[in-house]
Amino acid sequence: MVRTAHPTELNSMEDTHISLAHGNGGRFMRELIEEIFARHLSNPSLDVQADAVPLALNGHDVLFTTDGFTVQPLEFPGGDIGSLAVHGTTNDLAVAGAIPKYLSLNAFIEEGMEVAQLERLIESLARTACETGVAVAAGDTKVLRRGEGGGLYLATTGVGIRCGHKLGLDLIRDGDAILVSGPVGDHGIAVMLAREEFGLHGELLSDAASVLPLTQEALKVPGLRFMRDPTRGGLATVAHELQRATAMGIGLQQSEIPVRDPVQSVCDMLGYDPMYLACEGRVVAVVDPAEAGELLQRWQALPEGEDAVIIGNVNAAGKHVLLATELGGQRILEELEDDPLPRIC
Repeated sequence: MVRTAHPTELNSMEDTHISLAHGNGGRFMRELIEEIFARHLSNPSLDVQADAVPLALNGHDVLFTTDGFTVQPLEFPGGDIGSLAVHGTTNDLAVAGAIPKYLSLNAFIEEGMEVAQLERLIESLARTACETGVAVAAGDTKVLRRGEGGGLYLATTGVGIRCGHKLGLDLIRDGDAILVSGPVGDHGIAVMLAREEFGLHGELLSDAASVLPLTQEALKVPGLRFMRDPTRGGLATVAHELQRATAMGIGLQQSEIPVRDPVQSVCDMLGYDPMYLACEGRVVAVVDPAEAGELLQRWQALPEGEDAVIIGNVNAAGKHVLLATELGGQRILEELEDDPLPRIC
């Protein structure tokens, strides 16, 4: 149950105004949801961390999720806001152990947007939905005055059917292994390069894709405890979620975490940390250590998971998220606060 807080207790909101950091997936966003939305909605079962939540509907094990998309630019190497909306929503269902079935779509269109671009983006959304096996069953459109939007915002709701054993943060145990299905940070840097900010440009593609093949294969491993897609706030934010929920330490090995050279190069130039950059086609999994090798083998046999690795473990003796550096030291990965790359999803 989410704790009840009075507005005067809020740490990150003492400035009295919302900032972009309240949408980055880190501490400010968590406090915003916990201390305003969850408190006023008075729903003791509201899970502010889950990608998708179960609903009791006539005995069927249905999972439900909702999301919003404000990426800029609307089209970027490897995807666009239309395909991203489908992947982002269905991936939240997939990592919760469901097969996505239906989507709703709300489109907020800014006055002055080119009709040709709108048609291109919605065609991409429809194609991606078909490829993913979901139907857009309901929708709505609103037109915003010029200057009140970023061209196009999309809001989606997804419904899926649980298809495997129950997963949850409460199932994680001391010694469990942590895996990631591929290189981290591709989406965040690809979107940034598409903006051609800081005089930089490149050919890096976003990793935006369906993770359903990865999650369906992972659910065949009985010792699978938990899955999450590391979107806003990246791998470090998932690690902090694990640490808070378990009250155990999370140990990560920097030498094992895959980061593409272009991503690392941009991070080195601009002072970003790839541990905090968004992915849109990766899965972080926690699994019984005795079955970590099986999950790794299953993932590496898939095109989507050929670069999968074991990157760390859960440690009951620890209290922090620790990164073992390539130089042999350790550093604490703090929870994300400032937002380095606004509007990446």
